[in-house]
Amino acid sequence: MRQDLGDKLVEKKGGRKSAGCLALMLSIVLIVASCTAGARADTPMPPLDTPAAPTETPVSPTMTATAEARMPVYGRGPRSYELPTEDGAWIPPVFHAGEMPAGTGTIRIQDIGAFTFDASQVETVRPEIFQPGHFSLFDALVHVAEKGDLALEYHFDETLNTHMIDSINGQDGWWYRAQYSGGWTEDNVFRMDMYPYKNGTRIWLYIEREGRLATRYRTFQEEVERLASNGGQVILPEVIIRSPAGTYIFQDVVVTAHDVRSDMLQTGVVTALDALLSLAEQGELSRLKLTWYERLGTADLVETYYVERIDDAEARGSCGFVYQTGPRGVAGVHIHIPSDIRVTVSPEYALWWWICI
Repeated sequence: MRQDLGDKLVEKKGGRKSAGCLALMLSIVLIVASCTAGARADTPMPPLDTPAAPTETPVSPTMTATAEARMPVYGRGPRSYELPTEDGAWIPPVFHAGEMPAGTGTIRIQDIGAFTFDASQVETVRPEIFQPGHFSLFDALVHVAEKGDLALEYHFDETLNTHMIDSINGQDGWWYRAQYSGGWTEDNVFRMDMYPYKNGTRIWLYIEREGRLATRYRTFQEEVERLASNGGQVILPEVIIRSPAGTYIFQDVVVTAHDVRSDMLQTGVVTALDALLSLAEQGELSRLKLTWYERLGTADLVETYYVERIDDAEARGSCGFVYQTGPRGVAGVHIHIPSDIRVTVSPEYALWWWICI
């Protein structure tokens, strides 16, 4: 269900969203915009004061045949795709494949040291998520431990749908930060074994405060419970789009996989981008534009689709759409994992908004 807001207050199931809440959301946008505009120093991480059988996820009924017919494209870009296609499909008519992980990667671990690994030798502990040859940041850590460079103890927690680090060299309480090319390190509330590795990714592990860890794990558990209560379907309680044309809220959005990044992710894996594609397929959005970039600005490896148009709002100059998704009221949901490779379990909300930097 879609609600057009403009500047009005929003009626929601279970109550009314206050003007103060809207103002808070707007202030978050401004903060993010200012952070994006400013240069961030590339500094080391400072010291700071985790499988069950995968749940089957519904696949878009109009996607499968089209996806199988698409031809791979390598070494081109940028290329833009207006959706829907002439055939009415909400995925690009070709698929772009990013580089396979290769070369030397590095993991830096607080008070222990820096460890290198050959990215081409890393195998994933989440084969239900990643295609062969691709892996997560957690997989890189496991690989380093398997080489005998450090002592790692971990286990898979079904209630959180993630692998948990029990200890590294006898020390517990670990969390991580990461940085893709051209980005910066940032707080995150995201499962380490779902965070895709791309060549040049920088990885830090550090001791986190117990309360912060508990909060993150609680949100993971809530996602798993939400998914189970919806019978294995990914249903977002709320999807918000803030564009120059107005603000729109969609409630109880059923999200299906579209396999836009089948080069990296397995068939049926739901991503943040799938929330928009599902809305469009359900008739709630009229137009989308995706542009594939291999390189962008100071980032020498991007290889991702950017959303450059939602209905009548199209990116121009320094203005365009950014997004975040995850639990409410927790820092670390706006992280620089591109939406087409950001695996989702069952987020509490998704927000796409327009900024100019």
